[in-house]
Formats: sequence, C-alpha cells, structure tokens
Amino acid sequence: MKNLKTFAALVALTGYLIGAPSASAGSLSDDVQSLYDDQLKDLFVHFHENPELSFKEDKTAKRLGDELEALGYTVHRGIGGTGLIALMENGPGPTVMFRADMDGLPVQEKSGLSYASKAKQVDSNGNEVYVMHACGHDVHITSLVGTGRLMAERKDLWSGTLMLLGQPAEEIVAGAQAMMEDGLWDRVVKPDFAMAFHVTSALPTGSISAPLSAAYSGADTVDILIKGVGAHGASPHTGVDPIVLGSQIVTALQTVVSRNLPPRRPGVITVGSFHSGTKHNIISDAAKLQITVRSESPEDRQLLLDGIKRVATNMGRVAGLPDDMLPEVIVNEQEGTPPTINDTAFAREIRSGWKEYFGPSIFNDGERLGMGAEDFGFFTTDPYIPSLYFAVGGTPPEAFEAAANGGAPIPSHHSPLFKIEPEGSVTLGVEASVSALLDVMAAR
Repeated sequence: MKNLKTFAALVALTGYLIGAPSASAGSLSDDVQSLYDDQLKDLFVHFHENPELSFKEDKTAKRLGDELEALGYTVHRGIGGTGLIALMENGPGPTVMFRADMDGLPVQEKSGLSYASKAKQVDSNGNEVYVMHACGHDVHITSLVGTGRLMAERKDLWSGTLMLLGQPAEEIVAGAQAMMEDGLWDRVVKPDFAMAFHVTSALPTGSISAPLSAAYSGADTVDILIKGVGAHGASPHTGVDPIVLGSQIVTALQTVVSRNLPPRRPGVITVGSFHSGTKHNIISDAAKLQITVRSESPEDRQLLLDGIKRVATNMGRVAGLPDDMLPEVIVNEQEGTPPTINDTAFAREIRSGWKEYFGPSIFNDGERLGMGAEDFGFFTTDPYIPSLYFAVGGTPPEAFEAAANGGAPIPSHHSPLFKIEPEGSVTLGVEASVSALLDVMAAR
C-alpha cells in the first residue's frame, strides 16, 4: 500500500493540492436537503421499487445515465455489460472518480416498507426470482445523481474532470473486473484519485466511518476435489474414505492461518460446503470442499492459497493415495477480488477536511470485526490509484436504542428485513461526497 511519501510524490507530479472545502457547510447542507425533498426522495423510491440482478441492471443503468446526461455529463455506456461512466470536464486539474454500484439481490423483501420491492427477474440459471435492494445500492446510485447535480451547479468552485461511475454486479464481485477487462481506462481516462461509499445499517445515521487502511478484505473462492476409493460401509479397509480425508483436510486447514500468518495480520479460511456420498452404507469415491479465503495483502493471499494446497496434497499422501489421485485444489480466478485498501495519506487529508466541515463528532470508526469483501479494489490496485472507501450510517439512532432495550434487532445487509432510513443516508452520502470532491478539486 502506498504511504505518505507516495502521495506527496503524486501531488508533486500532478501539481494538484488538496485544500479546505470550498463551500460553506450551511449553504451546501441546505442545498442537499432541498434537492432531496424535490427530487432524490422520489428517485430513491423508484430505484428501491425496481431493483435488478447483477449484470441485468439495464433499466437502472439507463435511468442513472439519463439523469446524469441531463445534467450536462458526457455518458459512456455499456462498459463491462451495463456499466457506465459520466464525465464532466471543467478546466485543468485532477481527474477524480466516484463510484456507485447498481445491482440488487435475489431476495424477497419482507421489510414492511410502503415502497417495498415486489420485483421479479429471471436469473442467470433461468429461474424467476424476487429481487430486492438488500444491501443499499439504491442509496448509492441516488446519492451519485445528487452528487452529480450539486457538482454541476458548483463549477465555479472546482477545476478538473469529474468521473461518475455506475458499476454493475458488485454483489457477485464481478462488475469492476468486467469493466476493467473491457478497457475502462482506455475508453475514458485513468483517474488521479478515486472514491466510493457504502451505506451501512450497522452505523447510525449522521455518522461516517473512514478507515486509514483496509476498508474491505480480498476474497478468493477455492474448490478442493478429493478422490477416494469406494467401498462397502461395512468394509472400510477395502477403500479410501474421502469423507475421512476431507474431514482431516478441514481440520488441518485451521492451522494455515493460526500457524502461518503473524498473529496481528488478519486472514480467514472458511469451509462453507462439504459434499460427498449417497447412502448410509456406501463409502463414496469422491468429495468436494468449497472454501472462501480472506486476506488483506497480495503476500498474505499467496501464503494462504499455498497453505491450502500444501495441506490438501499432503493429507492425501497421509491417506496413502498415489500422486495421480492426490486432492486437486482449484482457485476460481473469476470469483476473487483484491482487498479495498484506502491510501493512508489521501484518507487523512479527506478526513481532515470532513473534520473541519462537519466537526469531529461525524466519525464513528469502530473496529472491523469481519472480513467482508468488495470489488472496488479492481479499479484502484493495478494500476495503483490513491483512493478512499468510506461508510455512511443508515439506521436511526433511536433504532439502536430500542434494540439495546429488547426491541427488534437491526436487520443485517442481505436480509429480507433489511431497510435503510433514506433521508439521513442519502443526504449525508451526497454532502460527504460533494464536500470531499470540492476539497480534492478546489479551484485555485
């Protein structure tokens, strides 16, 4: 990850400096609220009622692109499927990308909201499924439109090129990679800086979390194919039991993290699926393990993947299998994503601007307790782009108080009960985004 020296070198190279926000908090806040009341409230409801599955966001992408085009942006559509880029050039200065993801999830909404989704769509397997914005992407794309409008209205306060990106298929961590493989930066221009945010039900409205390092972990999916020798369940000595071998591999995998990664470096190996056999008294001749691997650096990723292969291969030898029958480890390259790591220097500068603009109480930086993944890192890792990925609170504070006192728990993301308080989420998302962009792109 790049450090302060790298950031300083980039600033020296480009000649761009980050300064204090260029609009007063009062005027911007009032304009954000008016825009929400007049337009964004209805736009959010539209997006919430009409979610679409990953790589099937045709209507969502069209509406998002049309909204931005009407504001004067030049919109490039159909990148990596339904992805789009909206550009506004406004003199010399940095090119700054701000991304919003568009897709929903195959979940039937049970939130009880008056505008709950009733949408259905045919998935990639040909099945008709319910679709819901169960992760808050409706907040992201609504906020992107609000950000685009307020930046277009403030062209006298900034200089450079603003790049607003609508991304497909984040929920299956495939959309960012698809856009990059479709020549994203060759089609438009590689940005100097990049930003994005995610609304979260785990934080109260009115608060921001902006870590100085990893915002999300990298993820890999791994299959282990185990060969055995089938036999009668009453005569196990005549075969090689793949279920026993698989169980030994599952147990041994727990040491890859605990005895290979330094104790203060995070990593996860979780076996999420174990399939083998057909009947009580038959020893199968094959088994399959499905694994998710989480890491926060290329070095740690390789260490964990090498460890999985080492364990699987040598446990096969322990079971007495010949070399041509040893377990096969398959890393599914199309289902992985690099970590989303904030540039420390860039994050410090934006946080400093927010502290001055909002006041220090805006921050709610709790400890990361999990290793969730996100594919934003495909945009910023290779080639490296200094970036900031932050979170905006989406649940009213009184809901947390009620939950603490025995009331209804806060629904998690991807739950059919998931819901976000739209006004507090969208308005802070827009205000934080615009204030940060005006900070980065301040006219001088």
